[in-house]
Parts: sequence; structure tokens; C-alpha cells
Amino acid sequence: MSGSGGADGAGVRRTDLRRVTVVGSGLIGTSIALALRARGVDVALTDPDPASLRLACDLGAGRPLDGAAESSPADIAVIAAPPAVVPAVLRDAQDRKLAQVYTDAASVKASVVAGAERLGCDMTAFVAGHPMGGREKHGPGAARADLFLGRSWALCPTDDADAGSVAAVTELARLCGADPLVLEARAHDRAVALVSHAPHVTSSAVAARLLAGDEAALTLAGQGVRDVTRIAGGDPAMWTEILTHNAGPVAEVLRETAADLAATAEALRTWSARTPADPPGRAPVGAETPSRDGAGGGDDDGLEPVRDLLARGRSGHGRIPGKHGAVRRPVYTVIPVVIPDEPGALGRLFAAAATAGVNIEDVRIEHSPGLPLGVAELYVLPEAVDTLAAALSADGWSVHPGA
Repeated sequence: MSGSGGADGAGVRRTDLRRVTVVGSGLIGTSIALALRARGVDVALTDPDPASLRLACDLGAGRPLDGAAESSPADIAVIAAPPAVVPAVLRDAQDRKLAQVYTDAASVKASVVAGAERLGCDMTAFVAGHPMGGREKHGPGAARADLFLGRSWALCPTDDADAGSVAAVTELARLCGADPLVLEARAHDRAVALVSHAPHVTSSAVAARLLAGDEAALTLAGQGVRDVTRIAGGDPAMWTEILTHNAGPVAEVLRETAADLAATAEALRTWSARTPADPPGRAPVGAETPSRDGAGGGDDDGLEPVRDLLARGRSGHGRIPGKHGAVRRPVYTVIPVVIPDEPGALGRLFAAAATAGVNIEDVRIEHSPGLPLGVAELYVLPEAVDTLAAALSADGWSVHPGA
């Protein structure tokens, strides 16, 4: 394909985005569309699944793409599709001249770029991308306009990509509230293996252990195990595809993780064979295990692999940047409300909030096992807390602001 096709004027592509076409109306595609619509961008959507497309449009993410009615190519086409199909979808979109500039949102980049080159796509107009935002849920119903606020958005242009294309996709990322980061495709894949793909596998490994747990064990499950296993709720088919497209880097991270776990397991297994009454840091009865300072306990008790992993884990956690989006994402206040576990209760609660003129930004439900009650955690803007609490209390709800 010609590298000059779709350029505006003398080979210069516009970077003031007015029209964007999003190919794929799942979680990521619809979230991008919602973010752009909030900034006044005209968004056209297309998806092979009519139900998904209809729901995304009903949510206000855009209008269905009508190729015959489009007067000119969009400024950018975003291909929000699985990595295996991105190259073919890109080639088809470029053949149809859907846009002047093209990007994608797949979570692996090297295989996408290689596939696009292999199919003869116009690489001057393509900037591979990956918005670092997501949820364990999928589909347009889980989309959020603020999904990318303060998140990194990786851009992986090849040497063939022209400056106008890179500038346009950079503007797209910023319009969605993200922070663009340019890096080479293979470097991107190594990075996401460490911070996204391998963590998903380890989360799944922990969650898989719960299948063997009895009811008593699961009843004791608290927030800790929920936090560790949250992302294990992702779609297995989708994640299998992601992992196979980044198999080498992910396998290396998992190998190193497995070595840490094996060393820790062996240390704990050895310790468990000792007298049960011997606490950590003290040698078995009758044994002498002086520490480095001679005070007893320490490295010679065999628990050094355990201490080392926990210490490195704490240090590694400390390297994670502060909460993404903390500056620009609205800060909500949580109001816990006790609700009966019965049909229509949540609807009545929402209706009471609407009557009070308060918008509920988000909600989480915590059920009480064995009790006909639950707690709805209502997320509202701080200035609405007093109004909502007073209105709900007057309506007979058990409200616990500040709890």
C-alpha cells in the first residue's frame, strides 16, 4: 500500500481530532469511544457482533459506522480487537480507507507489528498502541469513560511511521486522559510480561487453589485473597491468546517467580519437619543456631529464603508508581447503606438517591453470608454526602457515613 494514502494536503496528517472510527465495541473499544465522546469527538463504531455494537451505541459511545454515508476518512481508526486479528483488520480498514491514521489497542505489540508488515499494511500511517487500562469484566456494559484517566498509553511506532501519525495517536491518548509513552514493540512486550501478563497467571494460580478449598475455608476468605485473585476473573480464552502472543517474556518471568516460590516452599517444608513448638527464629530443641550477632535465631534457622522473598516483595511493591489517575480522577466518598437481600431493594435505593438529586458514581455490594442483609457501598462526590445521607435516613434506610 502507498505510504502517502490518506494524508491531508502535501503528506501532512491533521492532529486536531474531530472524527474517530472505533473498530470493536468491547470493553476497551467502548471505553475509548466514551472518553472521546466526552471530549466532543464524533465517534463511529463498528463490530461484527450486532448486539455488542447496539449496546455500545445505546450507552452513548457513538453511532454505527455507515461506510456509504461517510463523506471522508476519519482522522483516526482505532482497532480494538484481539492481537491475532489486528493485522487483518488493519489491512481491511486501510483498503477501505476508513481513516488517515490507524492504531490498535491490543496488549501485545511485536506480533501485531510483524503481522501488519507481513500483510503489507501501510506502516507510515499505523502506530501500534496499548492503553494500560482494563477491568476483569468484559464487554461494552463494563466500559467506562474514565478507564484511562492517568494511565500510561504505550505507543510503539516503527521507523516507517511518520511524525504526523505519531502526533495524532498521541493526541488520541491524551484526549482519553492517558499519559502517552513511546517505546519499541519488544521492549513493550517485556514490560507488560512483568507488570500485567505474568501477574495474571500468578493470580489465576492462587485462585485455582481455591477449587480444593472446603466451605469452611472459603467462608474465611477476606479482602486479601479477593485482592490477589481479582484479575483471575478475566476471560480464559482471551488471556490464552494474549499469553501465546507474548509467550517468551511471560515464560521467563514465570520461571523466576516459580524459582522464588520453590525455594520458599522448600524452606517452609523443612521447617515444618521440626518440633511444632519451635517458633520462627529459634532452632529446634537441643540444637545450636547462633545468629550473626550471637544472640540466637537468624539466618541459620533455614528461613532465609522466606525472609528474602517477603523483603524483596515489599521493596518491589514500593517501586510501583503512585495510584494512576490520582490527580485527575474524581475523589469519591463511600457511604455504606444496609440493604435487605430481596428483589427490588437496590432499585429502591437508587430511586431514593435520584429523588435527592444525587448521582451515584459507582456502587459495590457486600453480602453477609447467612444473613438476609447486605451493604451497598455508594460512591458519591464529597459535596453530595450530607444531602444523600440525610435523604436516605429520612426514607428509612440504615445509613453509615464515615464507617
